[in-house]
Amino acid sequence: MSNAVELHQEKERELIHILKDSLYPGAADDSVRMVIGYCRAASLDVMKKPVHIVPMWDNKAKMMRDVVMPGIALYRIEASRTGEYIGKSEPEFGPLITLELGGVRVRFPEWCRITVRRLVHGRECDFTAKEYWLENYATAKKDTDAPNSMWKKRAFGQLAKCAEAQALRMAFPEQTGGTNTDDEMDGKALGPVVDVTPQHNRIAEPKPIDHRAIFQERLAGCTDATCTDTLWQTWQRTLARAEEAGRPIPEDVQSDVQDMIAAKRAEFAQEHAAAPVDEVPA
Repeated sequence: MSNAVELHQEKERELIHILKDSLYPGAADDSVRMVIGYCRAASLDVMKKPVHIVPMWDNKAKMMRDVVMPGIALYRIEASRTGEYIGKSEPEFGPLITLELGGVRVRFPEWCRITVRRLVHGRECDFTAKEYWLENYATAKKDTDAPNSMWKKRAFGQLAKCAEAQALRMAFPEQTGGTNTDDEMDGKALGPVVDVTPQHNRIAEPKPIDHRAIFQERLAGCTDATCTDTLWQTWQRTLARAEEAGRPIPEDVQSDVQDMIAAKRAEFAQEHAAAPVDEVPA
C-alpha cells in the first residue's frame, strides 16, 4: 500500500474521530463515512453540518438504520448559491390546539405558513408553503402517537423549519431536488421499495377504428355529389394504407362504408334529376 493511500486513510480516520466527538456524537463510523461521502459528492463543507444522521425504522429489514438527510441549512446554502435568493417572511402560525397524543398532553400551532422570495428573470416572486403540525411531527417511538421531546418542546420552531423547507423546495426545485430534510423525516419509517419496472415489454394494441361511424358522420355533412366523390377517394386511400400496414379493414366494414357512400351519391343524383330545368330563351 502506497504512502499516499495510507495518509488518506489516516486523515479520514482522524476526520471521523473529530466529527464523532463534535457534530455527530454517538454516531457509528459507517454513518459518519456516509456523511463525509455525501458532502464530498455535493462539494459541501462537512464541518458546517449541512446534513444530519437520522435513525429510521426499516419496515423491510425490521430494524433501525441510519439515513443521511439534508438539513434546513443545506437548503438555505443551495438557495443562496444561485444568487437569486432574496429572503423569506417571518413564520405565520395558526391557532393553538391542545390534544392528548399517546397519553401525552401537547399544545401546538395548527399550521405554519412561510414565504420564500426568489428573483426570477429579474422579477421578485413569492413561493408560499403551509404545513400542519399533525402531518409533520415526529413520534417518540414507532408504536406510539406521542411526539418526541424536540417536537413537544419546540412545537413552533420545528414546524417553522418544515414550512420553510417546503417553500424552498417550491422556489428552488433544481437545487433541492426530491429530498426531505431531517426535521421532516425524523420519526418516520422507511417503507418497502416499490418496483415500477413494467411487467410486460409489449406494445399496446391500437384501438380499433370505427370506420362506419367516421364516414357516416362525414356523409351527414355533405351537401352535394362532389363531396361524396371526394369521400369515395378518401375511402380508397384508407383501404390502401390499411393493407400496407398489414391491418386490412374487414370485408363487412368495407361493404357497409361503400354502400353508405353509394347511397348518398344516388340521393344527390335523384335530387339533381328531379330539379326543374330552366327554359332556354328562343
